Amino acid sequence: MSRLVCGGQVQANGIRQHYLRYGGAGPTLILVPGITSPAITWGFVAEIFACHFDTWVLDVRGRGLSDSGEGLDYGMESCADDINAFAEALGLHRYHLVGHSMGARFIMRAAVKQPDGVLSLSLIDPPVSGPGRRLYPGQWPWYQDSIREAISGMDAEAMKKYCPSWSETQRQLRAEWLHTCYEPAIRRAYDDFHQLDIHQYFRQLPAKTLLMVAGKGGVIQPEDEAEIRELCPDITITHVPDAGHMIPWDDFSGFFQAFGNFLGAPLHTETQS
Repeated sequence: MSRLVCGGQVQANGIRQHYLRYGGAGPTLILVPGITSPAITWGFVAEIFACHFDTWVLDVRGRGLSDSGEGLDYGMESCADDINAFAEALGLHRYHLVGHSMGARFIMRAAVKQPDGVLSLSLIDPPVSGPGRRLYPGQWPWYQDSIREAISGMDAEAMKKYCPSWSETQRQLRAEWLHTCYEPAIRRAYDDFHQLDIHQYFRQLPAKTLLMVAGKGGVIQPEDEAEIRELCPDITITHVPDAGHMIPWDDFSGFFQAFGNFLGAPLHTETQS
């Protein structure tokens, strides 16, 4: 039985923000997905978090059912402000932040800008590219081509060329929702991976922090880990050796095992029913 409580929308930071809420009890956890992942595509992950947390999954602006289109700023500052305004609008005063990829970069900035209430940060394979640094390994045409094909209409079989290792259910869900990813918003986030350096924020993080590294993702290398640990000596670094960048898709149980006791209790996939 699903632990989905509801979907909803709230006006915060001047835009309509859409969310999915799972669990409804326990400490609050806000989950911010990556560059082309509407909230619904992280539902299978939120179901496990919901065993322990009141879990809120956001549609980042320009994705899913949140505000999109021309006239919005899709840069890091605005998206970080969205997270803080979302928490304030819904009266979420103390919360864990979990972010994947782009979402990890956003929660870092949000926590630095508004540290009060942040219990912890879980950074799931964040891009550590930036000016003068190694390029982010994902190539822009992969995003652009898949979005444009989704706008025209595609199914799970067509999505296989972009996500060959995913299950049919996962590919079908992505095929259904990828068209909601507004291409200029995705392009801005992708460009920011290369133009904005997040290392400056590691020294400023206000709460205990976990960095989860995908062993096969190519995003974070050993030298990056060493630099991050120097900047943030108390950081907890864990690895999911057999997973690519989309960690829970590649190793569902390994993703949750990598949290260990960081969030206060182990997370077990067998609790899902």
